[in-house]
Amino acid sequence: MADAYKLDCESEAVDCRFIIQSEDETEAIELARTHMREDHGHDYSDDELREKHLQVV
Repeated sequence: MADAYKLDCESEAVDCRFIIQSEDETEAIELARTHMREDHGHDYSDDELREKHLQVV
C-alpha cells in the first residue's frame, strides 16, 4: 500500500477544519503551502511543512 501525506489543519489552528490528504507528496505540500498562506497568512517552506505539519499515513 502506498503512503499518503496528510495535513490536518485543526491540529495547528483550532478553528480550521481543513484537511489535505494525497498519495503525492509534492501535491500535498503545494496544497498545504497555498492553504497556509491564503487562509492563515503564514508562509512555510517545503521543508518546514514536511517536518512540522505533514503526517505520513
